[in-house]
Amino acid sequence: MAYLKLSNHRLHYRIDGGAGDDKPWLVFCNSLGTDMHMWDAQVDALSAQYRILRYDCRGHGRSSAPPSPYSLDDLGGDVLALLDALGIEWTHFCGLSIGGLTGQWLGIHAGERLRKLVLCATAAKIGTAQSWSARIDAVQTGGLEALVPATAERWFTPKFRACEARAVAMVLDSFAATSPDGYVGCCAALAKADLRDALAQIENPLLAISGEQDPVCPPADLDDIAARVRRGRHVSLPGRHIVNIESASSFNAVLLEFLGSEATTCQYEPGN
Repeated sequence: MAYLKLSNHRLHYRIDGGAGDDKPWLVFCNSLGTDMHMWDAQVDALSAQYRILRYDCRGHGRSSAPPSPYSLDDLGGDVLALLDALGIEWTHFCGLSIGGLTGQWLGIHAGERLRKLVLCATAAKIGTAQSWSARIDAVQTGGLEALVPATAERWFTPKFRACEARAVAMVLDSFAATSPDGYVGCCAALAKADLRDALAQIENPLLAISGEQDPVCPPADLDDIAARVRRGRHVSLPGRHIVNIESASSFNAVLLEFLGSEATTCQYEPGN
């Protein structure tokens, strides 16, 4: 296991795809309440073409949980600290939900460190301060285990939950095992995050991927991101919030096509 020690926490990370070669870098950032293993299917499909850096967002997985609250600046700073420590000059970036917000922050504040940006099941503003405050209260009162049934409903369609029960259980087990302090800290970051007015600053080619039935960040949210940036495209795939798992094969194909295409071909296309 590899860790980066920072001033008040440490980040657990992993590199796949072989060391010492000239493959381009690709960073994956997990969603709220998951860990780096949510990207296993993507690593299997892309590690032959890319050097892949995954990490557990602070307070998640094997990364430690510094004192709450966190900010989007903190989450974006963690990525830059990893890139600096590993000597990565530039990288592609793919994040889902809060990971997608982290990607937006990077595109706005450190776009020169990125080549292409993939934002999945996210929005420039997710929820409201009131909704995140209620979520924080629920976690502090009843823990994460009590939120599992509602989380399963938001994250996966009924058909996928029935047909892929083992895969769903692994994700939900990760959710229940997340540090409550880390989860609450990230909820605080989400409560304050609103990048709608800053998205036009992103110059990187950008692919937004939505789940067709996502109740958390519906396709309209991803379409809005693609419309606000200079070189954006939106693709919607079957599934709910954790669309990279529910539609893994289609997701991987879209990701490979986008990352491998010339930057000049990436222009905004509404919807599909």
